[in-house]
Amino acid sequence: MAGVFCLGIATLDYVYSVSHVPNPGEKDRARDLVVTGGGCAGSGSVAVSRSGGKAWLATRLGDDLTGDAILADLHAEGVDTSYSHRFAELRSPVSSILIDAQGERMVVSYTDPATPIEPDWLPATLPVGADAVLVDTRWGEGSLAALKLARAAGVPGVIDGDRQPTHPEMVTTASHVAYSEKALTEICGEGDPREALAGLAQGASNWLAVTLGHRGVLFMENGGIAHLPAFPIEAVDTLGAGDVWHGAFALALAEGQSERAAVRFASAVAAIKCSRFGGRSGTPKRDEVERFLAAHP
Repeated sequence: MAGVFCLGIATLDYVYSVSHVPNPGEKDRARDLVVTGGGCAGSGSVAVSRSGGKAWLATRLGDDLTGDAILADLHAEGVDTSYSHRFAELRSPVSSILIDAQGERMVVSYTDPATPIEPDWLPATLPVGADAVLVDTRWGEGSLAALKLARAAGVPGVIDGDRQPTHPEMVTTASHVAYSEKALTEICGEGDPREALAGLAQGASNWLAVTLGHRGVLFMENGGIAHLPAFPIEAVDTLGAGDVWHGAFALALAEGQSERAAVRFASAVAAIKCSRFGGRSGTPKRDEVERFLAAHP
């Protein structure tokens, strides 16, 4: 069994299904509600576990009821949270999300500003069986430390670049960086994402990509920029799609799959998730993904 050491944010999400995002001052009733775990690294770790891998999660939580719920959900998913840390008198991350009739989301999240940034409690080496590392951009000090562990161990170090990394050294330390289109725009400015990615790729020593939602994924291949289209699905809920994409991608690399195969596998996981309401609770298991890929050769 391949394993992925994940580091970053884990949240408790309140996900509301609404017909439309209310206007200011307007009251509305939700059509459905799911309370589930979330967060970039948290959801990535669940995608690893549901896809048949071993997942560890290092995250920062408060010693509160929200933190209890976050950990209980991760434990139920088979994620090893022994590397996570709880801080006294700290509030754990929480989010409220509105999902409209088109599957698009509006997110309001909270992370305690007193959350310590020192990574001195992290392990000195990766756990036995960790074949890749996945980090997000929410805690630059911790992410950089984990990527250095990946480099020292000679395993892939993947950045979920949904935002521009706060520490430039993160990018040069990682072996693989997959940006969101928004993060790519933050870095390169408005313009064609293929040209922007090609510009970043010039002189890069690592593998770069950008996820474009329903427009697929652009990534470095054979000295150029390749494209894999998205799978045709009816989107119900896009919340967490990028998070589970990165978890599945990191696991595929840990299993020894090529980047192209890993992109395709991750895109299938994200596509299935988007066809279901409930944030990361819609993440598929490995057998579902294999059947989906077989049906979309």
